[in-house]
Formats: sequence, structure tokens, C-alpha cells
Amino acid sequence: MNLAMDKRIVAVVGHFGSGKTEFCINYALERAKLYKKSALIDLDIANPYFRSREKRSLLESAGIRVFGSFYQSEITAELPALTANARFPLEDKNYAVTIDVGGDASGSMILIQFFKYFIEGDYELLCVINKNRPETSSIEGALSHIYRIEKETGLKITGLINNTHLLRETRVDDIIQGYQFCQELSKELRIPIRFSCCPVLLYEDLCKKDINEAMKDGILPVALHMRETWLDKKP
Repeated sequence: MNLAMDKRIVAVVGHFGSGKTEFCINYALERAKLYKKSALIDLDIANPYFRSREKRSLLESAGIRVFGSFYQSEITAELPALTANARFPLEDKNYAVTIDVGGDASGSMILIQFFKYFIEGDYELLCVINKNRPETSSIEGALSHIYRIEKETGLKITGLINNTHLLRETRVDDIIQGYQFCQELSKELRIPIRFSCCPVLLYEDLCKKDINEAMKDGILPVALHMRETWLDKKP
């Protein structure tokens, strides 16, 4: 996986429950290894669950500056208040910026106030697709989801992220089937599949499979930073 050619500003959208925030954290951690200055902007201020700003300590320990909610304490973290300095890393061209955008079309509307920073050719707007989510389990549903985001934001999706998973029940075949699903979307939209997310423990098994080079080159090993172990325990 080569991130060196990625655009400086990479914004990520996706349906609720797609694993968008988990991707953003893992992706930002990988980018921080390549850039002297890295930032993550958490624009998901409407959703009270699984917010990337909750992992501020982890991100800052890797040298990533975190911008987002005006409030720092957990008790106020869900309040929809965006700090004014969220624009700082967008204006400083020395920063590699990852933006975790609110889920679905309504959550993505927040990008409108940052529209001037999204200059064609200078950014990526990636959409996370989890084929196992009901709303994006069909080509028609996934296309409808993407078209709504584009309509609300006035921005075009430039790439897809295959994040087909079943949390800790994910199998290698799930990831491959998700990639095949995204290939159909890719052809319809004429945009590339940028990444396929893979749980760290499945990475070697996936690489041993008979998959094409494009998929292999785009594998992003993902650690579950956002998903606390107790959430997955069966009663």
C-alpha cells in the first residue's frame, strides 16, 4: 500500500455503521508515518457514537493533531459545536489532512462550509462501502447513497473504500466479496477502489488468496480502535 501519492486533503464519507471512523483513524495513523505534519478533523458532530475525537490521546501520541468539537471532555463530546480552528490544517499546506465527515447525506452537508478548500485535483472524497449494511447491500442502494451525498455537498466522490465486514466475525471471503461488489460500483461511477480494509489478524490470510494486484496493493490492515471488546461479547 503506497500512500505517498495520496492528495493532501482526504475527506471520508459513508453510511452510519459502515466503519468510516475506524478507517479514518487507521488511515491517519498510517499517513502520520510519511508526513512531518498530520491532522485529523472530526466533522462528525451530529453522531453521538464512535467519534474519532474520542481517540485523541492515541492520535496525538502518533503526532497527529486533532480538530473538531469545541469541547474536550467526554461529557460534552456529543454536543454539535465545531471549533473555529478546524480550518487551520486545511489552510496550512504543510499538513496532510484526514477528515472524518458525518454519516449519510445529512451528516455530509457540513462539508459545504469548507467548500473553498476542495479544489478539483487537490483533494479526495472517499466513500466507505460496507456491503453487509442493509442500506448499501445492493448496487442500487449504494449508488443512491453516493448520489445523495454528492447532491447535498456539491462535491463528487473520487474513490471507494471497501470496508465490508462483520466486526470480529469477519472472514476473508467477506472482504473479497465486498471488493467484487465495489468493482461493480467502480465501473458504474468510473472511479477507483482506493482501499480494502482488512482486520489485522486476517491480513496474511487475505494476501495468500488469489486476488488481483490492484486489490492487494490497496489493502489497509485495520485495528479495531473504536470497538470496545465488551460490545462484541455474546450474552
